[in-house]
Amino acid sequence: MKIWVDADACPNAIKDIIFRAANRTQTYITLIANQYISTPPSKFIKSIQVQQGFDVADDEIVKRIKPNDLVVTADIPLASDAIAKGALALNPRGDLYTNENIKSRLQMRNFMETLRSSGVNTGGPKALNHKDREKFANCLDKFLQHDN
Repeated sequence: MKIWVDADACPNAIKDIIFRAANRTQTYITLIANQYISTPPSKFIKSIQVQQGFDVADDEIVKRIKPNDLVVTADIPLASDAIAKGALALNPRGDLYTNENIKSRLQMRNFMETLRSSGVNTGGPKALNHKDREKFANCLDKFLQHDN
C-alpha cells in the first residue's frame, strides 16, 4: 500500500501531517505535481515532477495507483478515477470519497463549474482550519492503522 498525493494544490499543513505519518508508520508516499515540491529527507517520501499541462499530474497518479492505495486529493474527477481502480481517496479536509458519494460530488462539481462559467461568483472554498486538519489526521491514522 502506498499513498499518492496530488501535491499541486495540497495545503502545506496537510503535507506536513502526511510526512510525519509516513515516517511514523514507515509508509511510502509519493507527491506528484507539475512543479518542484520540497520534501523532508526520508526514505519513505519522494516527489515526482511531471510536465506542465491540464491533468498531467492527475493522469500520472491514475497510471501508478494500485488497489488499496490511498490518493490524497481535492480533485473530484481524480478521486473518481482512483475509486474506479480500487484505491481509496481522501480530501485534505478529511472527507473520504466513496462509491456511494462520488457520483453526487461529481454532479455538484459540474453544476458549480457551469455556474462559474456563466459568470456566477460561487466563491471559493473556505480556508483550511484546525478542525479540518484534525479530521484529516484522524482519517489518515485510521487508514494507516487498518492497513498495518
